[in-house]
Amino acid sequence: LGGYVAESEAARICSSLGLPDRVLAQPLRTLSGGQRRRVELARILFAASDGSGGKSNTTLLLDEPTNHLDADSITWLRGFLQNHDGGLIVISHDVDLLADVVNKVWFLDAVRGEADIYNMGWKKYLDARATDEQRRKRERANAEKKASALRTQAAKLGAKATKATAAQNMAKRAEKLLSDLDDIRVADKTAKIRFPTPAACGKTPLMAKELTKVYGSLEIFTGVDLAIDRGSRVVILGLNGAGKTTLLRLLAGVETPDLGELVPGHGLKVGYFAQEHDTIDDEASVWENIRHAAPDAGEQDLRGLLGAFMFTGPQLEQPAGTLSGGEKTRLALAGLVSSAANVLLLDEPTNNLDPISREQVLDALRSYEGAVVLVTHDPGAAEALNPERVIMLPDGTEDHWSQDYLELIQLA
Repeated sequence: LGGYVAESEAARICSSLGLPDRVLAQPLRTLSGGQRRRVELARILFAASDGSGGKSNTTLLLDEPTNHLDADSITWLRGFLQNHDGGLIVISHDVDLLADVVNKVWFLDAVRGEADIYNMGWKKYLDARATDEQRRKRERANAEKKASALRTQAAKLGAKATKATAAQNMAKRAEKLLSDLDDIRVADKTAKIRFPTPAACGKTPLMAKELTKVYGSLEIFTGVDLAIDRGSRVVILGLNGAGKTTLLRLLAGVETPDLGELVPGHGLKVGYFAQEHDTIDDEASVWENIRHAAPDAGEQDLRGLLGAFMFTGPQLEQPAGTLSGGEKTRLALAGLVSSAANVLLLDEPTNNLDPISREQVLDALRSYEGAVVLVTHDPGAAEALNPERVIMLPDGTEDHWSQDYLELIQLA
């Protein structure tokens, strides 16, 4: 691309992904997690574009590309990928995206240790895979029936010395019938997620007064007041870059405000889930991370907890930096569960999770008795929380929750 054309194309992609000009002039370290992900995605898509609507011969490798995107940006991305002439390999839990853009599915079967290739779109793949599973079940049932009959006959013949060879052959045939079958598919393992019983605390365990945060000449928000009562449920809303993650980091004590103060109440115990997994030490092992999160817990209790989150055996010694996004999310959630937090600060807790694990998190939100402050792009997470209040950033205005805010969550 020529210089002017390239600049125009880059600006078009950034604008379509919700990155205004003022954000593009900021240092990356001042951007929110969602903005950094958008910048990364914009860079990849720009490299694949020739200025004619996303058409090129570049092969794109995209891992959960719709994370942190609002509804309009997701719609634009689908159109971009549909028009992309090059290859596309995508991992995503966004089934609507898959239905719109893929024409081949690789299913990695952990039971059989093989990859099944389906040369068809997503919806036809779902039907074809269900048909394959039913076929395998029928084949196993028929083979087991035949093997049982052969073994019964072999047992009868085995009692006669003259028929011993025939009996052995029948037994071998029965074993071969069963050995040629695929292993039985079992339900996929899911983490058993339940947030902790909150420690006793006062009526208002956490307050914030006149919180202000500035990066250089960029004012994120100013004069935000907040009172988190025992058992209250609050959603923080705002467009990308409005300071949602920054506010949670201030409340968690990870960052300090430029002005204002936090006022901890009696018995405050905070549990913080960071969308970028900042609470995880990538250099430490899975076991060392959970031990750091719950230094007073017993070893057997922690091993049981990690097992409930699908970390067992050699995985406990695996460096956390080598985990996938979903595995890091599970490890961070395990750290929360190991605490007795009475105020949970949750920043995009359903990101990177498969649909079943996501439902587990939503169920945990529904049943948790402590206070929750939630930042999310997932309307289902807000519905599960059943919030009482909403705080709008960057102004810090507070309102009673209503269903009208669900649409804003998708647009934010």
